[in-house]
Amino acid sequence: MLPNKKKYFKNAATSALLFSLLPAIVWATTQETFTEIQHQIRAQLTQPTQAVLAAGMTGKITTVTYLEGERFNKGEKLFEFECNEQLARLKKARAGLSIDSRQYQANLRLLKLQSIGRHEVDIAKARMVKAQAEVEYQRARKNKCVIAAPFSGTVSEMQVHEHEYVSEGDPLTKIIGNGNLEVELIVPSIWLQWIKPGVKLNIHIDEMDQDYTAEVSVLGAEINPVSQSLKIVAKIVGDYPELLPGMSGNVTFPQQ
Repeated sequence: MLPNKKKYFKNAATSALLFSLLPAIVWATTQETFTEIQHQIRAQLTQPTQAVLAAGMTGKITTVTYLEGERFNKGEKLFEFECNEQLARLKKARAGLSIDSRQYQANLRLLKLQSIGRHEVDIAKARMVKAQAEVEYQRARKNKCVIAAPFSGTVSEMQVHEHEYVSEGDPLTKIIGNGNLEVELIVPSIWLQWIKPGVKLNIHIDEMDQDYTAEVSVLGAEINPVSQSLKIVAKIVGDYPELLPGMSGNVTFPQQ
């Protein structure tokens, strides 16, 4: 039995139309899925410049210059310890070095006069070198009495107070740098086909209810085999004092 010609040609025309529209349908579905994924990606602001400062000596804290939330500049004094003993030891070491240096110079003059032998001169020189090393050691101990800021930043967390006695290695404070915030996010690994350093992205910060522009700077070193995803890092373009580490929001890629 021959098929109905009108029905056959109608179905054929419908199929041809669907095949002609298939690329557009796939593209639209892909774009819709991509947009949906973008709005599901969460990101967090982090500060790469941060440190936990610890005591370099055992002793009593006499000065805490900055408290939590206060800003400081690189090189400024953050902590100072009671260092009377260290100062006294340094003075003693310097006095010893002065005596040994004079003895060495005197022995050199006596050697020229052939009043002593070379052995006595070498011993005097060794004592002088030992005294120099003692001065350097005591100076290094004395330098630990003051802890200076390694970079400009803000006190994030203070763990000690003035007049407290701490041991060497005890944590004193956590500090974070100012500016240069980064955006950390996890993306599907298939995005490696197009996501590269330099790609722009927008992040809507929930706490500020504003959009900010960032630029991809680092791609993750490995892909998570379970979730098929990787970590990327982007840098905020511009300086925004209102942004703080820990803020978060949704990320979109306007160029894609």
